[in-house]
Amino acid sequence: MNAFLIIILVILIGDYILGLVVDTMNVKHLKTELPEAFSGYYDGEKYRKSQEYLKENTRFDLITGSVTTPAIIVFILLGGFNQVDLWARSLAWGPIATGLVFTAILLFCSQILSLPFSIYSTFVIEGKYGFNKTTPKTFVLDIFKGWLLAVVIGAPVFSAILWFFAQTGTLAWAYCWGALTGIQIFLMFIAPVVIMPIFNKFVPLEEGELKTAIEEYAKKQNFKMKGVFSMDGSKRSTKSNAFFTGFGRFRRIVLFDTLISKHTTEELVSILAHEMGHYKKKHILKSIIISILSTGLMFYILSIFMNNQSLFAAFQMDHVSIYAGLLFFGFLYAPIEMILSIIGNMLSRRHEYEADAWAVRTYHRPQSMISALKKLSVDNLSNLTPHPLKVFLSYSHPPVLERIRAIQGFKGAAR
Repeated sequence: MNAFLIIILVILIGDYILGLVVDTMNVKHLKTELPEAFSGYYDGEKYRKSQEYLKENTRFDLITGSVTTPAIIVFILLGGFNQVDLWARSLAWGPIATGLVFTAILLFCSQILSLPFSIYSTFVIEGKYGFNKTTPKTFVLDIFKGWLLAVVIGAPVFSAILWFFAQTGTLAWAYCWGALTGIQIFLMFIAPVVIMPIFNKFVPLEEGELKTAIEEYAKKQNFKMKGVFSMDGSKRSTKSNAFFTGFGRFRRIVLFDTLISKHTTEELVSILAHEMGHYKKKHILKSIIISILSTGLMFYILSIFMNNQSLFAAFQMDHVSIYAGLLFFGFLYAPIEMILSIIGNMLSRRHEYEADAWAVRTYHRPQSMISALKKLSVDNLSNLTPHPLKVFLSYSHPPVLERIRAIQGFKGAAR
């Protein structure tokens, strides 16, 4: 049997088994007794509901993986990629257009496979626990908008990558790296004003107590921004969040409308201070640099495997092509991507602690920060006691109880 095929099958099956084991451990790690820190925020019934929510999502994820993983393996073993490639080549549209058709067909098939699971998750599970606000119309429109962005942005970028590898020789990986880096930075600037409004409505915060408090805090921190906006997160879910987006004159802080409706002014300013802390501590810049370096590493390793005959033989391909090589390399790169993700999550969790510390030390209301975190956890039915291995592998934020303990320990937290 082809060595690359064995490696790819081991990666696919290993990833499935790892997910199964870790998720099972995570469910078994649930504590029936409500943590004392959440007394007064969670009642017994809602705490049990949060645990049922985790269990149901875990079961659903395992079922999803039990369908999609074998489907991918069967598709590989039956030569499905080769059949799609032969059909795309029969159109005789040239290598770049053929690559676009090949990729589009596979993406479409992937979406068809995942669609029933997405529908069930959105309308059944999220609906059952009171989160879903997505209408069938919004659900369908989101899919079409996603495809529109894939055509307008994804297709030209993919075409450029194919062209670089076809025309620029051994340095193709460097040209792709540079081009993609430029595009990523450009999109970071325009996303808040061009891309994100395609999916959500952003409204400047109304005049009043909250806006005044935010502006006063921002002024004290010498923080200039385009503004603070409310996003219609309630259009899709009752869950709450806040985030920082954009650069330069496009820089803004976004609060979900569901967040604004459920929190006090001091809690909201604490949340904003946390987001501002990410900027002040240069977390966003560090994340961008790491992302750029990771992309460079990926393209360099890709250039090594791009035309490997054995890799194409593993997928029973009649023809070697750049576009298929990009896809097949993705299977091999998965373990490296997982390692980089773990490292990235470790750094992200550290950044969250630092942003919390910034918020407490500049806004001087640790109890407001703590109460905001508690409300967010309760409103989102978050798992209060995740298994440490689950946290290590996939959590970009520290568990809420650890964040609360850290905030209480910050210098000046008693103020």
